[in-house]
Amino acid sequence: MYNKQLFSVLPDATITGKLRKPLSLLTDDSRAVIPGACFIAVKGSTFDGHSAIPAAIAAGAQAIVAETPCPAELQDKNLLWVQVSDSHLANGLLMSAWYGFPSRELVVLGVTGTNGKTTISYLCNAIFRSTWQRAGLIGTIKYDDGATRRNSHNTTPGAAELQSMLADMVRNGCRACAIEVSSHALVQKRTAGTDFRVGIFTNLTQDHLDFHRTMEDYYQAKKLLFTGMAASGDRKATAVINIDDAYGQRLAEELRPIMRVRTFGQNAEADFHIVPKLLSLKGSHYELIYQGRSYLVRTPLIGAFNMSNSLAALAGAVSAGVSIRDAISCLAQSPQVPGRLELVASENNVRSFVDYAHTPDAIENVCRTMRELCNSGRLITVFGCGGDRDRTKRPLMGAAAARYSDLCLVTSDNPRSEDPDAIIDEIMPGIPRAKQHRILDRAEAIRTALDLAKPGDVVLIAGKGHENYQIFADATIHFSDAEVVQAYYREKNPEGRSIPSARLAPERRRRRDDDASADDSRDYNHDYNREDRLGNREDRPARSGRGSRFDRRPASDSAPRGPRSPRGEQRGKRPSADSL
Repeated sequence: MYNKQLFSVLPDATITGKLRKPLSLLTDDSRAVIPGACFIAVKGSTFDGHSAIPAAIAAGAQAIVAETPCPAELQDKNLLWVQVSDSHLANGLLMSAWYGFPSRELVVLGVTGTNGKTTISYLCNAIFRSTWQRAGLIGTIKYDDGATRRNSHNTTPGAAELQSMLADMVRNGCRACAIEVSSHALVQKRTAGTDFRVGIFTNLTQDHLDFHRTMEDYYQAKKLLFTGMAASGDRKATAVINIDDAYGQRLAEELRPIMRVRTFGQNAEADFHIVPKLLSLKGSHYELIYQGRSYLVRTPLIGAFNMSNSLAALAGAVSAGVSIRDAISCLAQSPQVPGRLELVASENNVRSFVDYAHTPDAIENVCRTMRELCNSGRLITVFGCGGDRDRTKRPLMGAAAARYSDLCLVTSDNPRSEDPDAIIDEIMPGIPRAKQHRILDRAEAIRTALDLAKPGDVVLIAGKGHENYQIFADATIHFSDAEVVQAYYREKNPEGRSIPSARLAPERRRRRDDDASADDSRDYNHDYNREDRLGNREDRPARSGRGSRFDRRPASDSAPRGPRSPRGEQRGKRPSADSL
């Protein structure tokens, strides 16, 4: 691909020199440069790719894209130098062009907001696959190109990987793709060059203030998805916005003059308006009012926030071109999203759930839902807070969990470079003393919660959800909340009798649910405008230049009993049943 064909997509480029031959590769990773490649120097969170330009040239790069002018000593050296004002933007635009503008061949739906992105993108992907046979998925848990699925490493991948996956989807016959779009990705312009047909805004609550500094900056970052859609010139581009959320109301008002807007929520003015009817441990029912007609929507997902998640997916899919009846039919068979209010064990009338809630709003919503559904039993919540992240939310997390929980077992999450004990110290002020208990070792905390649980109780393990690792300062180890729960019951059940679990086949789940008490359900005819979405953590900054510090070790097949911190901290004292 020559200069004129590729670099014409850059709006403000200053080009020095010319290409000797077609480019062999386009990359933002200096380690991947091969002879004839073009290296894009991007300033990452920990490494500035501009410092790797000499190494890229030495490796045979014949073209450089950078924010700096071409040094005099490199002019007339058979080198093409492209100076741009923003190499992040240039990276996205060039990668899209390099892979043949794949998003133009797909209906691309992006989901952004603090909570709910993973669940909504999973549901949209399921609707697309049910209706159009093949569809892609890019998000926190999985990358799916329509032919193969693999574990993800970022909520929204870097520009090169994103455009490569979209191109694979086109080759594999996909008609649509659902993408989780994080605020980090929008600020870093990883999605530049991607044409979104539909953008969904879920909500905005406190998170990532270590990165964005203020809620206003956070809001403006989310808004970038929609202003980019409006600037694309696609008259079919549609913003689908939750107006039960205050920031959603503001966003809808600001976008209406420049693009097509559809709204959803319990707000009577919403285009997709719902009236909750039934919430139980077997799922949810609600009435949908759309274009003057009424529909009954059923979903097996639990919780009032999941009503909103399913509504967002329905509104997004309809805006993308799926018929409303097809979307409703698909929601009745909604897949269980891994680690999102997932029932991982039900033994001796004690139900154990894992969930990814890791923001104050998300953990309050999931605890409220569990409190309303556990009848006369207790809610025992195990949670912590991640290290090297927004510290101001830690006492808020404690207060949110304590508001609806009978016991709070505070433990480690992913402490990263921070002292796990110090993190717990910052959570504790939000929890009444009678409810607070600290156990540093996460596996020990989970097992203690299960020991303390009595028939009718619910154990909620929040913060990590689907994750199968735990990050410490000097090591990343294999760790899964669900595996700890299941290993606990295997030890309690030496005869080998199978343990009821949400991971079992659907027909077995239905038989178990049919035996559940009728008291597990309740009518929802009052206002739930304050309900927000499931928590789902945005990703680490994408790798650029030399790479990322994130080191995930290969997962082992064995269930962890309880890793000690690699730095040798003492476990917290395990409370007795009598003391709790």
